[in-house]
Amino acid sequence: MDPRRVVLLLPGQGAQRERLAAGLYGERAEFTDAMDAFFARLGVYGPPLRTAWLREAPNPAMDDAAVAQPLLLAVGYALGRSVSAAAGGPDLLLGHSVGELAAACLAGVFDAADLGALAAARSRVLTDGAGRGGMLAVAGGPRELSPALGPGVAIAALNGPRQTVLAGPAEELAETAERLRASGRTVRALRSDQAFHSPAMAGTALRFGAALAAFGPRAPRAGITVISSLTGAQLTAREARDPHFWGGQLAAPVRYWPAVERLLATWGRRPGLLLLDGSPDGSLGAPARRHSAVREGASEVVPLLARGRDGGGPGDERAFAGAMDRLAGSGVRPR
Repeated sequence: MDPRRVVLLLPGQGAQRERLAAGLYGERAEFTDAMDAFFARLGVYGPPLRTAWLREAPNPAMDDAAVAQPLLLAVGYALGRSVSAAAGGPDLLLGHSVGELAAACLAGVFDAADLGALAAARSRVLTDGAGRGGMLAVAGGPRELSPALGPGVAIAALNGPRQTVLAGPAEELAETAERLRASGRTVRALRSDQAFHSPAMAGTALRFGAALAAFGPRAPRAGITVISSLTGAQLTAREARDPHFWGGQLAAPVRYWPAVERLLATWGRRPGLLLLDGSPDGSLGAPARRHSAVREGASEVVPLLARGRDGGGPGDERAFAGAMDRLAGSGVRPR
């Protein structure tokens, strides 16, 4: 039987936590070097961002997209480099929201040396006041939830069969949340001060796409497959080269669950997948665990980081080392 393939799942806005993956900083050379290089490329903005990243909870700055987005991008890239150094992979990448931009950098669509400039460009288009609002995680499918949505509130992400994220202006989103709770729905506010992946971000998406043209995006390197959470399918060379494909993600819904389904339907049983969950709360791997390919044991979800109170400290290194041991013992196909 062919060896299992390795998938790296990278988190996006809403999944950030204080000291996200910071337990690997100073412990894993590849992770530490990638983060230090990122902060150095940001110039005078690097040290305060590093301070915000390493600050203990509570840290309200992590709700600010101008802080969270660059850190999610950098940490996602650093996790990928660390996995590559330890295990020779991954060869399949799936990122959620800004995590897809980290996947693009790992796949060679954008140069690693441009990581800081990419983050700066993204931050600039997010700090002009456009798209202010919030995001809600709701238990239910889009068809069930649509009648309760207020003006400007949109389906922002499909994270699981009954895991949907809404986004929109703050007041309208709060009214929508009240209606949903009154009908018995479980509703949770995500850590975001902007209405990502909704029409409110349309202008921002156009500006970011225009900025990305200067970076000259390319097709992914040979041997690396990116499953897009924008389309729910494998990234094509044409899409990868289009700066507005990447910019447009800011305003378009995240099709994470369809992307996970595509992954598992294609490779989940023969030879099977090891899905490395790079989220600090297990949210990326949770929907995959419900898929029959994982429930029946053909594929497996492996956490890369510690969860809860153990996250951001020594528990991160223990979790990462455990994941690498699992890869070494699973006959994965190194790249």
